[in-house]
Amino acid sequence: MTSSKPGPTSDEEPTIGRLVADTSRDLSTLIHSEIQLAKTELTFSLKAGGLGAALFAVAGFVAVLAIIMASIAFALFLDWWFAGTATAFTIVFGIYLLISAVVAWLGLKKIKQVKAPEQTIATMKSNKQVLKRG
Repeated sequence: MTSSKPGPTSDEEPTIGRLVADTSRDLSTLIHSEIQLAKTELTFSLKAGGLGAALFAVAGFVAVLAIIMASIAFALFLDWWFAGTATAFTIVFGIYLLISAVVAWLGLKKIKQVKAPEQTIATMKSNKQVLKRG
């Protein structure tokens, strides 16, 4: 029994047109397969990433609740120890205001360190000049 294969037999040489058509079909199939694989991988990654982001959000929310509870406990401790309730909560407020001012100052220092990508800009200008010439 002989199996019938598409394509040339052993005594025929494929034509250039046939080779181009086969290559084009195979390349198209390869590209479609790669795109499908990428979609599958990205779908899985996005689901995992979304779940991870949601879990980070929940952890952040619980941390904020913990900070609030610790602040109230600290204010009540100050009230019990030496100050009145209003004074104790004002002290806690002042501490948070001081912390936020220090963090804002540190952030401002870091933002002032940001500079333009000068080497990239110079390279792009050079590339632009080369492209204009040629």
